[in-house]
Amino acid sequence: MSDLQEQIQQLLEPILTSLGLTLWDLDFKKEGPQWLLRIYIEHEPGGVTLGDCETVSRDLGTALDVEDIIPHAYTLEVSSPGLDRSLTKPEHYRKCAGTRVKVKTYQLINGEKVFRGKLTEASWTLSLPALKMLSNCPPFSATIDNVSTLKRTISISEKS
Repeated sequence: MSDLQEQIQQLLEPILTSLGLTLWDLDFKKEGPQWLLRIYIEHEPGGVTLGDCETVSRDLGTALDVEDIIPHAYTLEVSSPGLDRSLTKPEHYRKCAGTRVKVKTYQLINGEKVFRGKLTEASWTLSLPALKMLSNCPPFSATIDNVSTLKRTISISEKS
């Protein structure tokens, strides 16, 4: 995470804490000609409401304007990470162990690059989480440096 992202997160954390929310992810990058700051928030139990997103957007926007830490124009977006959320951090892997996921790898594993199944274990070894999952293929392991995307998936036929 860049220094700027860390400064943004420091401004954001007290806002989220006061609302009973947590940060799922923070993404700040240039998309085309514009800079885009995306904040993904979470609330358990019950989920994130539109009001939560509006409040965080307003409060963070004000804090960013006052602190003036972003030296150029940007667009701020605040949302829930969604049911099919990206898993990008060790705590995401631990939190989503036991759920269905879709994994895309950079290199072939057992002749495939896309796997769907249940994330059965997410450990943190030598700074690389090993993902073990069951799919239509035999169980396999992949280190995070070979994973291009990892997303939780939801099946409409699943029962809560």
